[in-house]
Amino acid sequence: MATQKPNRFYVYNTTRETFVATEAKLADGYVSRLVGLLGKTRRWARPGQGLWIVPSHGVHTIGMLFAIDLVFLDRDGRVVHTEEYVRPFRISRVTLKAQSVLELPPYTVFRSGTQVGDRLEIGKVDGRPGVTMDDRAPAR
Repeated sequence: MATQKPNRFYVYNTTRETFVATEAKLADGYVSRLVGLLGKTRRWARPGQGLWIVPSHGVHTIGMLFAIDLVFLDRDGRVVHTEEYVRPFRISRVTLKAQSVLELPPYTVFRSGTQVGDRLEIGKVDGRPGVTMDDRAPAR
Protein backbone atom coordinates (compact mmCIF):
# COMPACT_ATOMS: atom_id res chain seq x y z
CA MET A 1 0.00 0.00 0.00
CA ALA A 2 1.47 3.35 -1.03
CA THR A 3 2.04 5.96 1.62
CA GLN A 4 0.04 9.12 1.00
CA LYS A 5 2.12 12.29 0.82
CA PRO A 6 1.48 14.85 3.54
CA ASN A 7 -0.46 17.78 2.09
CA ARG A 8 -0.20 20.43 4.83
CA PHE A 9 2.96 21.52 6.58
CA TYR A 10 4.06 24.00 9.18
CA VAL A 11 7.24 26.01 8.73
CA TYR A 12 8.94 26.99 11.98
CA ASN A 13 11.97 29.25 12.28
CA THR A 14 13.96 27.51 15.03
CA THR A 15 16.50 30.34 15.14
CA ARG A 16 13.92 33.07 15.86
CA GLU A 17 11.34 30.75 17.48
CA THR A 18 8.55 31.97 15.21
CA PHE A 19 6.16 30.32 12.79
CA VAL A 20 6.69 31.27 9.16
CA ALA A 21 3.67 29.29 7.90
CA THR A 22 1.06 27.06 9.50
CA GLU A 23 -0.68 25.86 6.31
CA ALA A 24 2.01 25.34 3.68
CA LYS A 25 1.47 22.96 0.79
CA LEU A 26 4.09 20.95 -1.09
CA ALA A 27 4.77 21.38 -4.81
CA ASP A 28 7.24 18.66 -5.80
CA GLY A 29 5.96 17.45 -9.17
CA TYR A 30 6.60 19.03 -12.55
CA VAL A 31 3.07 20.39 -12.95
CA SER A 32 2.62 21.53 -9.33
CA ARG A 33 5.97 23.36 -9.43
CA LEU A 34 5.19 24.95 -12.80
CA VAL A 35 1.71 26.11 -11.78
CA GLY A 36 2.70 27.19 -8.25
CA LEU A 37 0.30 29.90 -7.10
CA LEU A 38 -1.09 30.76 -10.55
CA GLY A 39 -4.81 31.29 -10.36
CA LYS A 40 -4.78 31.98 -6.63
CA THR A 41 -6.37 35.23 -5.51
CA ARG A 42 -5.35 37.63 -2.75
CA ARG A 43 -7.54 35.58 -0.40
CA TRP A 44 -4.81 32.94 -0.52
CA ALA A 45 -2.27 35.49 0.70
CA ARG A 46 -3.39 35.57 4.33
CA PRO A 47 -0.87 34.95 7.13
CA GLY A 48 -0.03 31.29 7.65
CA GLN A 49 -0.25 30.21 4.01
CA GLY A 50 2.70 28.97 1.99
CA LEU A 51 3.86 26.87 -0.93
CA TRP A 52 7.06 24.81 -0.59
CA ILE A 53 8.59 24.24 -4.04
CA VAL A 54 11.03 21.31 -4.19
CA PRO A 55 13.46 21.28 -5.93
CA SER A 56 13.95 24.90 -6.92
CA HIS A 57 16.71 27.47 -7.30
CA GLY A 58 14.38 30.32 -8.29
CA VAL A 59 10.80 31.17 -9.19
CA HIS A 60 8.73 33.59 -11.26
CA THR A 61 5.55 35.52 -10.52
CA ILE A 62 4.41 35.74 -14.14
CA GLY A 63 0.62 35.52 -14.23
CA MET A 64 0.20 35.99 -10.50
CA LEU A 65 -2.30 38.48 -9.11
CA PHE A 66 -0.46 39.58 -5.95
CA ALA A 67 3.02 40.07 -4.49
CA ILE A 68 4.73 37.34 -2.45
CA ASP A 69 7.74 36.86 -0.18
CA LEU A 70 10.33 34.22 -1.04
CA VAL A 71 12.59 32.21 1.26
CA PHE A 72 15.30 30.07 -0.36
CA LEU A 73 16.46 27.03 1.64
CA ASP A 74 19.49 24.79 1.35
CA ARG A 75 19.45 21.02 1.88
CA ASP A 76 19.67 21.45 5.67
CA GLY A 77 16.80 23.94 5.93
CA ARG A 78 19.06 26.98 6.28
CA VAL A 79 17.88 30.22 4.74
CA VAL A 80 20.35 31.16 1.98
CA HIS A 81 18.39 34.05 0.43
CA THR A 82 15.15 36.01 0.89
CA GLU A 83 13.18 38.33 -1.36
CA GLU A 84 10.37 40.45 0.04
CA TYR A 85 7.28 41.76 -1.73
CA VAL A 86 8.06 40.30 -5.15
CA ARG A 87 5.44 41.83 -7.43
CA PRO A 88 3.62 39.99 -10.23
CA PHE A 89 5.44 39.43 -13.53
CA ARG A 90 8.92 39.28 -11.96
CA ILE A 91 11.65 36.63 -11.91
CA SER A 92 13.54 35.93 -8.70
CA ARG A 93 17.28 35.70 -8.44
CA VAL A 94 18.57 32.21 -9.23
CA THR A 95 20.23 30.93 -6.05
CA LEU A 96 22.32 27.84 -6.75
CA LYS A 97 22.82 27.11 -3.03
CA ALA A 98 19.05 26.71 -2.67
CA GLN A 99 17.40 23.30 -2.90
CA SER A 100 13.87 24.60 -2.33
CA VAL A 101 11.89 27.83 -2.20
CA LEU A 102 9.01 28.88 0.04
CA GLU A 103 6.43 31.18 -1.56
CA LEU A 104 4.72 33.11 1.22
CA PRO A 105 2.19 35.92 1.63
CA PRO A 106 3.68 39.43 1.52
CA TYR A 107 5.35 40.68 4.72
CA THR A 108 5.85 37.15 6.10
CA VAL A 109 9.64 37.51 6.11
CA PHE A 110 9.34 40.75 8.08
CA ARG A 111 6.69 39.46 10.50
CA SER A 112 8.61 36.27 11.28
CA GLY A 113 11.98 38.03 11.50
CA THR A 114 13.44 35.45 9.11
CA GLN A 115 16.99 36.21 7.93
CA VAL A 116 19.73 34.54 5.93
CA GLY A 117 21.39 31.92 8.12
CA ASP A 118 18.24 31.02 10.08
CA ARG A 119 17.25 27.35 10.30
CA LEU A 120 13.69 26.39 9.32
CA GLU A 121 11.91 23.20 10.36
CA ILE A 122 9.20 21.88 8.07
CA GLY A 123 6.81 19.29 9.46
CA LYS A 124 3.39 17.76 8.95
CA VAL A 125 0.54 19.78 10.47
CA ASP A 126 -1.38 16.79 11.88
CA GLY A 127 1.60 15.58 13.93
CA ARG A 128 2.39 12.48 11.90
CA PRO A 129 5.93 12.24 10.59
CA GLY A 130 6.24 14.57 7.65
CA VAL A 131 8.63 15.16 4.82
CA THR A 132 11.97 16.44 6.05
CA MET A 133 14.46 18.54 4.15
CA ASP A 134 16.63 15.42 3.66
CA ASP A 135 13.69 13.52 2.15
CA ARG A 136 12.85 16.26 -0.37
CA ALA A 137 16.22 17.74 -1.30
CA PRO A 138 17.85 16.13 -4.34
CA ALA A 139 21.17 14.37 -3.86
CA ARG A 140 24.26 16.50 -4.29
